[in-house]
This record gives sequence, C-alpha cells and structure tokens, in this order.
Amino acid sequence: MKRLAPLWRHSISEGRDLVVDKITGVVDMDIVGDRRFVEVPGDKTHELPPLLVNTTPKVKRLDRVVGMANDLIEAEGMLAMPAVESLAWEPDAERRKMDLAINLADQYLRFVTEWQWGDSIVEWIRQCEITFGTRLELRNLLRPDVWPHAGRASFVSLLEDKAEASREVHFENAVGLRLTFRQPPPISCFSNQFLFYLNSSVAITAFQTWAHLSPEPFSYLPPERFTFHIIDMS
Repeated sequence: MKRLAPLWRHSISEGRDLVVDKITGVVDMDIVGDRRFVEVPGDKTHELPPLLVNTTPKVKRLDRVVGMANDLIEAEGMLAMPAVESLAWEPDAERRKMDLAINLADQYLRFVTEWQWGDSIVEWIRQCEITFGTRLELRNLLRPDVWPHAGRASFVSLLEDKAEASREVHFENAVGLRLTFRQPPPISCFSNQFLFYLNSSVAITAFQTWAHLSPEPFSYLPPERFTFHIIDMS
C-alpha cells in the first residue's frame, strides 16, 4: 500500500460573483466563470476521507483472459482468410491472432482498472456523505436523494479540480463505467468494437446522463476548502 502525493490546492480569487439569499442575506454560492461554487460556511479547510483504490486490475488468470480473447477473435471473424491458402499463411496468421488477442486482453485490463477506479470513487462519495452529515457546517450542503445521487457528481468534479495533471485516469469515465456495470463482466461479454472504440463514449455518456439528472443549478464544491489523499491499495 502506498500513499500517492497529496492533491494540489488552489484558491479562487478573481472573476468571482456572489449569489446572496434574498431572505437571509447570506452568501449562497460563488460564480466563477460558468461554474457555481457552493459557499461553505467559515474559512476552515475540511479533511475528507482518503480515496482508496486498487490500480492493478483484479484478474485471477491472465492466460484465461487471453484465451477468451482468442475465442472472441474467432467468433467475430476478426482475421480475414486469404483468397488462396498457403503453407506460409498459417504461421503468420497464428502470430497475428496472438498479437490481436494480447491487444484485446490489454484493452480489457484497462477497462477493469478504470472500473475499479469508478467503484472506489462511488464508495469514496458515500464516505464523504457520512463526513458531511457529521459536520454542522457541511450538513446542509447535500440534498437528500436516491443513491447513487446525481447531485453527487460535484464530488467527481472536486476530484478533477484537485487531481494531478499527469494522472491517466479520467474520473468521469471511471464513474460512468461503474454506473453501467455493477461488476466487470468477463471479456467474453464484450464485442471487439466495444473494447477498441466504444467503451469511452459509453462511459462518458452514462456519467453525463447521470450528472444531468441533478436539479438545476448544478453547484460545485470549492476545491480550496477541501483536502484528501488518494491511496493506492495494490
């Protein structure tokens, strides 16, 4: 288990407008550009639970994954047969088939890794909800809703705001995969088109559809008011 570097913090000071409650006169949210940030009472920086994630794909037998990828190649006719068979074609076809199977298996392992990130983020959001519920100044910031709450997409945005630029995982895609699949299906359940081309578009569409279920206006959590760590449990 290793702790990744603490997420960076930044403050929002320029180009900000304030939305004030007409009845109470209390600042309700900041507007920075086209984003509305919830106004968190006080000036305290709140420590959120760590995000615990397995960055190594949980696959019991890699050889079985490659074997199922081989079956997928045959089932979908991914290798074209030559017009005239020859003795020289067969060894070359086997080599290309193995390369393609390894490529499919690699795409599947990336899918599993991204799904694991999404599963960890969904659980992290649940833990953050508990934390918000125990703190007076945060308790009223979350609307009650049916889990998984569309309004909690603000936590995913918080991750994006505070994440290291070098991080390869796209958090919205990861959550979209978790919202689509309760568990990662075996590779035999996927088409080659999904593994090579469609998984990202399916994931982001799922996330955006879920996020847009949140009542307007969508409000973001100010990143300079929160801190947390990402811990690799692999």
